[in-house]
Amino acid sequence: MSFATTDLCDEHSGELQIAEPMLHNFGGHRRFSGPVVTLKVFEDNTLVRETLEKPGAGKVLVVDGGGSMRCALLGDQIADLAVNNGWAGVVIYGCLRDSADIAGMPLGVRALQTHPLKSVKRGEGQRDIPVRFAGVTFVPGHILYSDDDGMVLSEKPLV
Repeated sequence: MSFATTDLCDEHSGELQIAEPMLHNFGGHRRFSGPVVTLKVFEDNTLVRETLEKPGAGKVLVVDGGGSMRCALLGDQIADLAVNNGWAGVVIYGCLRDSADIAGMPLGVRALQTHPLKSVKRGEGQRDIPVRFAGVTFVPGHILYSDDDGMVLSEKPLV
């Protein structure tokens, strides 16, 4: 995969949504892209695990965790599921834990911050709906591109 978000912005600026720079890179792959799959949850990572247990085929899971800074929605065990099931990345509007282990995994991961506490398990949330944070709307099936310079979204593949 060869792209730079800066080049994509230069070549396709009118076609892109450009995310506000609020999410930090935590995964071993600092550059990743793929079709978006969405979840909307709050302090409950049951659907995150259920989704990443399924084949990812190079997709990116985008989790609207409501921006909660009170617990983690992703840890090393669930990130390992993502790797083993072929997901390109996970973007979390919330926190993660086990950051040192996740940094060594071949997976793109962005989140607000780290937090040592795991989430509750109620099985609540929504799947495959548009979610909005970082000044952009993540729509299932749109393509997300992420690297050290930021994240951009396109309705169609650009590379």
